[in-house]
Amino acid sequence: MKRWNGWGETSITNELPENAGVFLDTAIGATTPPKDAALADVVAAVPQSQLTEHPLINTDADMRLRHARGQSFPDWLALRSGSIEAFPDGVAFPQTDAQVKTLLDFAKEHDVKLIPYGGGTSVVGHINPEPGDRPILTMNLQRLNRMRRLDTASRLATFGAGVAGPNLEAQLRAKGYTLGHYPQSFEYSTLGGWIVTRSSGQQSRGYGRIEDLFAGGKLVAPAGELEMPPLPASAAGPDIREMVMGSEGRLGIVTEATVRVSQLPEKEVFHSVFFPDFEAGKTAVRQIVQADLPLSMLRLSTGIETETTLKLAGHERLISTLERLLR
Repeated sequence: MKRWNGWGETSITNELPENAGVFLDTAIGATTPPKDAALADVVAAVPQSQLTEHPLINTDADMRLRHARGQSFPDWLALRSGSIEAFPDGVAFPQTDAQVKTLLDFAKEHDVKLIPYGGGTSVVGHINPEPGDRPILTMNLQRLNRMRRLDTASRLATFGAGVAGPNLEAQLRAKGYTLGHYPQSFEYSTLGGWIVTRSSGQQSRGYGRIEDLFAGGKLVAPAGELEMPPLPASAAGPDIREMVMGSEGRLGIVTEATVRVSQLPEKEVFHSVFFPDFEAGKTAVRQIVQADLPLSMLRLSTGIETETTLKLAGHERLISTLERLLR
């Protein structure tokens, strides 16, 4: 089960290496971890729902709490302290495009604020309910998660927009294809979320950003449905897809997305290269980019980020070796 007050699954616990604790104490000072609020206590504090009863809407306090915040640092502080200002009054899990439209109609009829919710990985607050008098409905789209069509000739795959990254890749790889889109939130974030936030992935240099991969789809809004067929490039006026990308739910809810896929590579190789200083790394990256080498990923970390990552992973011997070699 996904953690209610942080990242990851409750079944997985990663212990901090002892030397990593010493490193953090030296870097930021010794601290006393605060006591986390208990789940039962926070659930007990969730107020009564203001929503009119509906068969598609769950108003359980535990479910509403789990959809109250995203994954930013302020969100974690709020959840771990139990200091949450507002909760959705209900959570819906539509399984079809028609149910999405039904819920939109319900929200319009009852003057309900509606929040589209993909994987809950937002770090900018746009899935967080705000205090107010109007009831709030969060629509979790994760049950719209199946591959609906695969056009192998055009290499176009159509999915329900609530499909999460690992599930999307598993369905494609079973057919010999990949989307190749790996944002840092890949484990939980969804295809629809990638589109409406203009996502970039770890291997976007090779496979493209989401605006390169998004070929078309369907958006459901209170006023009706917007079909975006995966047409070839055109010079005839604005591209409607550009309006949807980055819209973050303001125009409506993306229920279906068609994306450009690639055949699985026969082999993938990843290398790490360490430089004596950041300037040397910048020079190397610039030359690699200008040489247009066929890479899927190119990432440069600062010295502080590199050291912190290695320390927290417990790679003391590697750090000692690098310090000797890079002097």
